[in-house]
Amino acid sequence: MGKPLDGQTILVTGATGGLGAAIVEQVAAAGARPILHYNSDKSNAEALLKRINGKGVVLRCGLSAPDGAFELWRRAVEAEGRIHGLVNNAGIRTEITVDASPDEWRLAWLKEFQVNVFAAADLCREAIKHFKEHGGGRIVNMSSRAGQRGYAANAMPYGASKAALSNITKSIARSFGNDGITAVNICPGWVATDMAEDFVAKHGKAAAVADIPIGEMASPFEVAELVAFVLRPSQASLNGATLDVNGGSYIR
Repeated sequence: MGKPLDGQTILVTGATGGLGAAIVEQVAAAGARPILHYNSDKSNAEALLKRINGKGVVLRCGLSAPDGAFELWRRAVEAEGRIHGLVNNAGIRTEITVDASPDEWRLAWLKEFQVNVFAAADLCREAIKHFKEHGGGRIVNMSSRAGQRGYAANAMPYGASKAALSNITKSIARSFGNDGITAVNICPGWVATDMAEDFVAKHGKAAAVADIPIGEMASPFEVAELVAFVLRPSQASLNGATLDVNGGSYIR
């Protein structure tokens, strides 16, 4: 029996973070050949490649640069030729309050949107063009519960950027499904990654899970397992879906 992602090449951005690494491991276990994008953590990227038995490729690129996403896609195609799936997982969360200076406030929003929205949109554009030429493909955008219900006062750019990413996904799903291109939003709440641990260190775990009915954050594994499932060629009818992974803390 073949694996569900046999023969697929999947670009995963932000692959060295806790969630990104889990996604890489899950798509590799399902038979895909991942392209591991990282920004600065070369040692973790190489260690991750080793964990999947070297069956992939590592690419460094800074998505905070205006042309970073275009450069990443160009190098990915040069390295692998055909790409079948894109997972826009890279993201940042900047804390800024309304008491910040106008310059600090604007800089925080620009920084957040460059990585979380503009770079992701640029990669989606390149993926759509590539998929149209090569018989289709899958896009998975890692959005957030924060983009659906609003977010904390000290991190409004994050919630707004994830809402924008979710809307981009829906537009792609409505516009390019006939080309064999599907797009899906995955919207976790708190996931037990470094970002969550930083919050827990400041505010305590009880504050992080207070409004989660199951009383626990999602594990990177369970979110990554869902990503690998969505990427299956058999799952075309998930096109346009928003899949919540938040323990019941936000129910639409």
